[in-house]
Amino acid sequence: MGDDVSPTTGRSGPGAGRLLVTGARGQLGRALTALAPAARGLTHADLDITAADAVRELVKPGDVLINCAAYTAVDPAESEPDAAFAVNATGPAVLARVCAERGARLVHVSTDYVFPGTGSRPYESDDPTGPATVYGRTKLAGEQAVLEFAPDARIVRTAWVYTGAGNDFVATMRRLERERDTITVVNDQIGSPTYALDLAAGLLELAGALGPGDVDPRIPRILHATNAGQASWFDLARAVFTGLGADPERVQPCGTEDFPRPAPRPAYSVLSGNSWAAAGLSPLRDWKQALNDALAAISDYPGPP
Repeated sequence: MGDDVSPTTGRSGPGAGRLLVTGARGQLGRALTALAPAARGLTHADLDITAADAVRELVKPGDVLINCAAYTAVDPAESEPDAAFAVNATGPAVLARVCAERGARLVHVSTDYVFPGTGSRPYESDDPTGPATVYGRTKLAGEQAVLEFAPDARIVRTAWVYTGAGNDFVATMRRLERERDTITVVNDQIGSPTYALDLAAGLLELAGALGPGDVDPRIPRILHATNAGQASWFDLARAVFTGLGADPERVQPCGTEDFPRPAPRPAYSVLSGNSWAAAGLSPLRDWKQALNDALAAISDYPGPP
């Protein structure tokens, strides 16, 4: 099939372009290329998204590009704002301009950190933004550039993405369950845990709805996609222990003040799925079901002694 778009996206057939995935080495990029193996995954070594000529040479008419490339190190961003801005704002601006010029479609992945995190109900996609961190401000600047330069582009905000492998939160809880008798986890930050494979499937469904041809007018410019429900980091940690067959009482709650960080964490950043459902896209399942499947899919975990 070469670089043809995978049938997973619903874009096969005459006139369909390729599916391109930037940030292919990250957890979401890997999930996308696993579900759509015919997609062309691009790492930073393959493509510098801030280099307009390189992007222009790559992107062809009819392509759909899912931009997963991002500077996601929230704390280092506070002292490295230029590096964060380059990847999170300049890069999306370049991609948006080139996609608009070339007749390609762009799906840009963004974050709950564009909101202030002080709310008490799930954030809708059209709620006022107000990021409190450098990371959030650079991601918001990227959103604004995409909206300005690529009228057919779509922005998908997500949150708390994990696979359970590597260094994400779920993977860290798996490791700590083996290494420590008890752990403490913050109980006053509430969000939307999201399994990368579930998010990837949703992004592929969206990509299939974007081209070729006219975009469904029901699909808004900005959407939210997370697994359903909400949890604190403490709740998520206890659910991981339970899923591993370990005693969840070994996870003890604490407050944000017990773990000071350079970048403030949002106290409440749950994202509403209303925009996703209104677009006619398949809702992502409950986060607890997704977590159980994520843990079951990890074959190297030996289980509690």
